[in-house]
Amino acid sequence: MREFELNLTMEELEKRTSKDYLTTKKMLKADAPEYLELEQGDKDALKHLVKAAYILEKINMQIDCHHNLEFKEYLKKEIAKGNRQAELTKILFDAQKGMNAIDTMSNKINLAKGIKEFPGKGVYPEDLSKEEFHSILTKMINEGKIEEVKKILTQRSVVERSGDELIGIDYIDKYKEDFLKMADEIEKASEKSTNQDFNEYLKLQAKALREADPMLDAYADKKWATLQDTPLEFTITRENYEDEMTGTIVENKELTELLDKHCIKPIPKDFLGGRVGIINKKGTDALMAIKKYLPILAKNMPFADEYEQNISPDSDAKQTMVDVDLVAVTGDVGAYRGGITLAENLPNDDKLSLTIGGGRRNVYHRQIRFISDMNKLQERLDAVLDKSQHKYYLDEADHWFTIGHENAHSLGPKKACETLGKYRNIIEENKADMGSLAFVDLLTELGMYTEEQRKQIIVTTITDNFLKSKPTLSQAHRVRTVMQNKYFADRGAYNIVDEKIHVNIDKVVPIAKEMLAEIIKIQIDGDFDKAEKYVLDNFVWTDNMELIAQKLQKVSKTLNGRTESELAEKLLNE
Repeated sequence: MREFELNLTMEELEKRTSKDYLTTKKMLKADAPEYLELEQGDKDALKHLVKAAYILEKINMQIDCHHNLEFKEYLKKEIAKGNRQAELTKILFDAQKGMNAIDTMSNKINLAKGIKEFPGKGVYPEDLSKEEFHSILTKMINEGKIEEVKKILTQRSVVERSGDELIGIDYIDKYKEDFLKMADEIEKASEKSTNQDFNEYLKLQAKALREADPMLDAYADKKWATLQDTPLEFTITRENYEDEMTGTIVENKELTELLDKHCIKPIPKDFLGGRVGIINKKGTDALMAIKKYLPILAKNMPFADEYEQNISPDSDAKQTMVDVDLVAVTGDVGAYRGGITLAENLPNDDKLSLTIGGGRRNVYHRQIRFISDMNKLQERLDAVLDKSQHKYYLDEADHWFTIGHENAHSLGPKKACETLGKYRNIIEENKADMGSLAFVDLLTELGMYTEEQRKQIIVTTITDNFLKSKPTLSQAHRVRTVMQNKYFADRGAYNIVDEKIHVNIDKVVPIAKEMLAEIIKIQIDGDFDKAEKYVLDNFVWTDNMELIAQKLQKVSKTLNGRTESELAEKLLNE
């Protein structure tokens, strides 16, 4: 077994793992009524789905970093020897689900000396530079090795060296043994679950894990996206925010032209997550209220007549939505790195299921959005928000905004915009935010929100847009927040008065519409240089942002976070 040298000192580890600095999101407890009220068949199915999700976590750790698994074993060995430093390091490793991550202050966290994070994570060779990557692809294309290059650039492959060339191995083949174990557990769940619709999906998903065929994934995704009235939730999330290597291709004009000539799209690699939960009926019914308005929103999108979008203005929206009480979030979806996701809209635009008539599905994470300390929230508001506007701040309004954000992912150009390279995800997340804000007035007119709720969404969103620190460009979700903050400030959506935020409520939606239109135009054009200029022009950390950041840091010392999954751990051991 390889030996590692732990990177964080005892002093640093004790600080980062203490209660003040390590926040905990608690999934369902072993005696949760949501679990106890399930029929026995669904309880039995849940056990197998949890096991499948944790197998997936092992797979994703290898995709995330070449050394994660051996480092995990090293920590276990050292803990058995009584090594306290290893014990505390393991807490952070389990929280961020890997050796390398970023904390809430946008600092890079490396748990072992000499092991840093690479743009290609664990899906590309560690010693592969961007320049060599481009050079090898160019040479292979010029030698006519088109099919080999396609395998390298699919979102499903792990890339390895083969002599002086590269090869792409489908991750189903690369991690075959574990995927087969997953498939077995999912099939067992399909034999126990009480819902026939859900069981049909599980069988399709199990089949997709047994054979490296993208179309099998597409069939499973298409079925999953139709699920609306099931007791349980199980998702394999596949998103490509972590791959910073593939997106560099668009910066190489010669290589891009060669790929275009041979109709090859360089799609960033998927990272895999597992979500297991119990559908919350009341929360789901509340979500569904917006569905009837989606075709109207589609019609009102900027430049709507210039592109096809997932939601058609002329037909029923292929969009299902569920609110979920979480049992476990594993792998990519459960990694606490600077933050953790509140909801997801899947499948993403690069997925095959959307080309065969499939729709999309929004899943909202109840346990992650819950605020555990209302006193701390009030302390934050006292520090940063004009006292006269406290009455408009509501934590539930953040959930309403998130609903708008996730649905806005289904609006706008129905293409993955790979030509925007490393700015693709920043632009898309910005679009989703502005789509949510831009339609607040329209949805109020239509009766979705009251006037009071309208003000709550606007004030809560602008207030929450202020961060504790300036993010790095690799943090798409946070970069777009800074961009919006700068954009709103320049146009008078808010002012800083007596060192506190005052939201000019009636200015926010028109400004959001303006930014949304600019973002959609960039997606339509697909021009990397325009996207880069737009991001860099707006990604400016201002003095006012720093002023509020300093106040937020005093209120919240949190540096890292983790999930606690009592029910899942119980089911794993049964």
